Amino acid sequence: MELNGITINCNNRGALTQLKWGNDATQMNWVIDPAYLAEVGYQDDDKLFGEFTVAIDGQSYQSIDFPTQIDQTADQLTVTTTIQDLVFKSHYTAAPNQVLNWQFSVSNPSQRPVTLTNLGVWTSLAYVMYRDKNVRRNAQESAAVFPSISKNYTKLAVMRRDDEHQNLGLYQTAGEVLSVGTYCEYNNRFFENVSPSLDGMLFHQLILAGGYPADNGPKHDWIYPQTVLNLAAGETRQWAFNACLFNDQADFYQTGATFGHPEIHFAPMVSNAAQQLSLDAESAQKVASICDVTMTAAGLKKRELKSLLTDTTVTYQPEGEGEHQVIVTFDDGTQDMLVYNYLASIRRLLQDRVDYVSQHSYSGATGQHPYAFEPVSNQGESLGKMTFVLQACLLDPDIDQVAEKIQQVELSAVHYVKNKWFIDGDLSRPAKLYGDFYRVMDLEYIGHLFFLLSQSDAQYLKLNKPATYLKWAAKICDLRVNPALHDNVRAKEETQMLGQFFLYINDLLSALKAADLTKEYQEISTSWQNMITSVAAGADKLTAAVTEHFYDNAGFGPAAAALAQAEQPAAQVYGHLLQANIGFSNDFRAQSPDRWWEALSYMIHSLWGGVTAAAALITGHRLGDAHLVEAAYRATVGVLYMYDSNATATDRQLQPGEAASTYSIAGPNLNRPDLSRNRFGQSVFAADGGIFSRLFPDGYTGEDDWDMGEELVAYLNGFGQQTYIYQDETDGYHVVNGEVTDQTGHVLTIRSTAPYPSQYIDLNHQTVFHSPEVVVHYDVTTDTFMA
Repeated sequence: MELNGITINCNNRGALTQLKWGNDATQMNWVIDPAYLAEVGYQDDDKLFGEFTVAIDGQSYQSIDFPTQIDQTADQLTVTTTIQDLVFKSHYTAAPNQVLNWQFSVSNPSQRPVTLTNLGVWTSLAYVMYRDKNVRRNAQESAAVFPSISKNYTKLAVMRRDDEHQNLGLYQTAGEVLSVGTYCEYNNRFFENVSPSLDGMLFHQLILAGGYPADNGPKHDWIYPQTVLNLAAGETRQWAFNACLFNDQADFYQTGATFGHPEIHFAPMVSNAAQQLSLDAESAQKVASICDVTMTAAGLKKRELKSLLTDTTVTYQPEGEGEHQVIVTFDDGTQDMLVYNYLASIRRLLQDRVDYVSQHSYSGATGQHPYAFEPVSNQGESLGKMTFVLQACLLDPDIDQVAEKIQQVELSAVHYVKNKWFIDGDLSRPAKLYGDFYRVMDLEYIGHLFFLLSQSDAQYLKLNKPATYLKWAAKICDLRVNPALHDNVRAKEETQMLGQFFLYINDLLSALKAADLTKEYQEISTSWQNMITSVAAGADKLTAAVTEHFYDNAGFGPAAAALAQAEQPAAQVYGHLLQANIGFSNDFRAQSPDRWWEALSYMIHSLWGGVTAAAALITGHRLGDAHLVEAAYRATVGVLYMYDSNATATDRQLQPGEAASTYSIAGPNLNRPDLSRNRFGQSVFAADGGIFSRLFPDGYTGEDDWDMGEELVAYLNGFGQQTYIYQDETDGYHVVNGEVTDQTGHVLTIRSTAPYPSQYIDLNHQTVFHSPEVVVHYDVTTDTFMA
């Protein structure tokens, strides 16, 4: 049916199977299509848009098990389902300007009260990783979904992955929403020696009551309620949402304002700075209260902030580390909210991590895996702890026992790494650690390890000289990028896939040149340039977005950064994919780069979240793109949360220096409700069997940091040292990774929040001011920095 330019198709139950906007040039279907589910063998018709799950007086039901009544006229569609005498209705009508209005209600016509301990409505938007090597399909017909959840102003930004066409916004206009959950369907053929091997999708569910099975949800999530819904005899509860297209992040909020949504800006993380909340002018006039809430040992601590409201802003210093929830209540009783993190010292967090890895992860000569850093894995990502320790020791003069820490890494690299990943330690002969094949991607982590050893002070090394490690790094990196050095098709193809080595290959090449290792320099440089040329040539087809996954930020993120470093125009193509990949939300944890495999839900993934953030930063810097630099910072905030021992809203509590690689943003994570809004390592899925039991044959050991570390190396070389300033289209000045603390005439005073400040970068003019000072000044008339 057509509703004022919006095409809606439903199946014989009334679940939406097609949702298209007439003014969308691509005619994208914004809901999951059951025809595609059937094509790839997924059986999830119970999760199509409009179906729901409900628990009535403790008994669970699925709407698909009950008949529906469909009433359709020229301008509206109503779907009615009756379960245990309760009447559930979905009602679709069109509003002006191609806005779809969706109302969902539940009525209790009986003479007795009823309690709904759970009510979740499937809002199955087109979050699909298609099993299709046509990458344009995944870019143009699929979307990431970034939720901003609050009691009365929940909204979903459904961002098309190509960042070149319009997106879909879903805005709450009535009722109360508790949360947004997801269910993941996937297929992974990694051990069948095929590539790409992973496809899948997320089904989203709006949580209107409860959300979790009994005793199988988060125990420490004090931010999002799990309230039951009590329906009195004869009572009806109703929720309403508007859906329409929008252009970009700014337009998403401006469109929300037309539906009565307040616009609130805030810093997602506060460290060595103040929090500043900024409301739109109309909403600021209607504020009844502003309350900052945080968890302490004594319980929730609430702090009223309305007295600090000046015009449209509130500026204050947070009290108490960890998550802070700010609840804004308006005169009509409605509430919006935001969540940010307070880290008193990022530098202390990093130092704690170095100490922890040295004291707890290193197994020594007598460990179960001699000289290894635990937990071990066949995948090169597991070496990230070692590269982080080296990079931190190179950068931070205050780290204790530097010699001992570097020597631990050196012993592991020589005695464990070299002999595990290479046959008899021969760096030209990779060992087949995955049955009948080896993984070329592993080599970039090993190459990085030996390169950082080569940069270490010779006085700290016991086994070899820095020059030896530089030669080893060159040999390994040559093997990583040179297809001629491999004798099998899979390996040759993988050498042409970009990975995290974009973070250090230019530094490696500079080191080789300085050391007069001409042959090594020329071989690696030639292979690298050939790869860059190939990636640039394939940009129109987005070929670099395919890795072991059919669509992967581990592919297009490095592609964007590598092309930007090489000053290739194609960097802008992949930069668009990065922009669409990094979230924006009212909760700092939901601003992560979009990824789902390691949590089976939308998540923060420390490694690839951090590497994607670094790729966005490098690309944004080189292209002068402030939106990408801002996105990189949002993504970085989530990564640091994975190391934060002051977090209180997750079940997985961390000791100083501990870390967990993954955080499931969805609440609930319907594949594993116990992991909802929790931090963990992917090996926790080993108990579920299937591919996970093969990936993690030792099961879940409780060590959640197996693939962590490289993202902190990327951070240390990016926001760990850099602060950015840029001027927007309205001539306003903004600082990223710092704050403007004062303005005297035409001079701004800038305070960096980088733990090791060394660079202040003018993004508009592409100038860099080198200074180790925490505070510098910027003259807006001459566009220059001053000490």
